Amino acid sequence: MKWILLPPTIDDLIRILKAWRFWVIGTLLGAALSWLIYVIFPPPYLARATVNVDFNLEEAWPEETDRQQFYYLEREVRKLKEIAWSDGVLEEVSSLTDSSISDLREQVLALSQPAEAGWHFYAKDRDPEMAAKLASAWAEAFVKATHLEIASQSGLNMFIRVEPTQVMEVPLSRSIPLGTYLLSGSASVLIVMIGFLLFMKPNRPA
Repeated sequence: MKWILLPPTIDDLIRILKAWRFWVIGTLLGAALSWLIYVIFPPPYLARATVNVDFNLEEAWPEETDRQQFYYLEREVRKLKEIAWSDGVLEEVSSLTDSSISDLREQVLALSQPAEAGWHFYAKDRDPEMAAKLASAWAEAFVKATHLEIASQSGLNMFIRVEPTQVMEVPLSRSIPLGTYLLSGSASVLIVMIGFLLFMKPNRPA
């Protein structure tokens, strides 16, 4: 069994390349298995609602430098993210489902990388209708809380404009695409088959 500790040789590479039929079969087998898993145990649905955020830099900082505007954006984005994940906003979402607020934060909801323009509010659920409801409710609750915060003049800049742009009939898809399953399955089977060729049928001196 000393051959296991020996470094690979050019013969190993040639043997692997010659087994192209083996790779084709392995790729098809891996894809078929992953497709079967996808059908039997499909991933949850992912719904996406969209809210447009406009910081109105020209009005908020008409005579300031780019650096000051950058820090202004960073500060206001951080405040908006805190509102999106606040207990008050998530309580409105949790009223639609059995999930707790902590479950919503950790497993169900996701916020795209926020910046100026569209903010995407994602929600996952096995039921496509529930996923859509959760995403829409989260986006609408965020808009409502943000408007109240701006109106109270207690934190956010008054020039910020937040409006829902897609909260009805939101886009739906699987949280993990079928292509990811197929690629992962094929790659996993190929790795196993390479190991089989290298270690189970060595062409090494004793």
